[in-house]
Amino acid sequence: MGKYSIKELEQLSGIKAHTIRIWEKRHQLIEPERTATNIRYYSDEDLKKIINISVLSNHGLKISKIASLSPAELSNQVAALAESKNAADLYIDQLVVAMVDLDEEAFEKQISSINMKLGLERTITEIIYPFLDKIGVLWQTGNISPAQEHFISNLIRQKLIVAIDGLPFSSKSAHRAILFLPENELHELSLLFQHYLVKKAGLKTYYLGQSVPYEDLRKVIDRHQPHFLIASITTHPQGHVLQEYVHQLASDFSTLRILLSGAAVRKSVLTIPSNVHVLESALSLKDILDK
Repeated sequence: MGKYSIKELEQLSGIKAHTIRIWEKRHQLIEPERTATNIRYYSDEDLKKIINISVLSNHGLKISKIASLSPAELSNQVAALAESKNAADLYIDQLVVAMVDLDEEAFEKQISSINMKLGLERTITEIIYPFLDKIGVLWQTGNISPAQEHFISNLIRQKLIVAIDGLPFSSKSAHRAILFLPENELHELSLLFQHYLVKKAGLKTYYLGQSVPYEDLRKVIDRHQPHFLIASITTHPQGHVLQEYVHQLASDFSTLRILLSGAAVRKSVLTIPSNVHVLESALSLKDILDK
């Protein structure tokens, strides 16, 4: 069971801590537990309730009316709202609730419903990426276990792989792209989405996946002579090793357009060679491919 501070509830629900405390006192909406040293904390059930209350409050329902709803009525009103609205925040909140519950069926239904309404590209860029940012709060505070992280990642991964497999093959004359993660890098979701965008744009793709040794990458490049080299770097390499890696890529493969993305690249102060481009978002990759 998760244990959340009021600040974490604020980050996940969007409701100010001061407002949550007022609601506690005035409407008894939730009641925090206390540790042996008298520090307040909240449960998974409190988190889900506050998220649902936030959804209804943000869509015009008065808090006095919300306070009178039973737990079932609260959930039903949120579900009905989700059916009638196309609101990104609402979708993201429902995914957080499904994840806290480890409810695969609810998560699948939500993703499928959102995908039907928005299409895959908007689902990933407008819903999945912000959702992953939001639950980063839970990972940082230890309220998500590795099992829960893998649960979510694998469900999203499955959706992307199915979408990639459903795309047509490229023509023989199409430009070629190699997509890979550097050695020891395992965070694959962003690269999978980039694979989808690149293949959808009509390029011939060679997807190498996680933790690719440099010499293996060199051999594949020598054999297939790509036009683009695309990598996502979230945790490995970092610091001065990352700078050296970027320069080595640029020097060894000077005729290629090298496209790099990921938190490690965006947050580092790097000297970027002329044949390397740092992608600020998935949509910036689309812009490059569309030119």
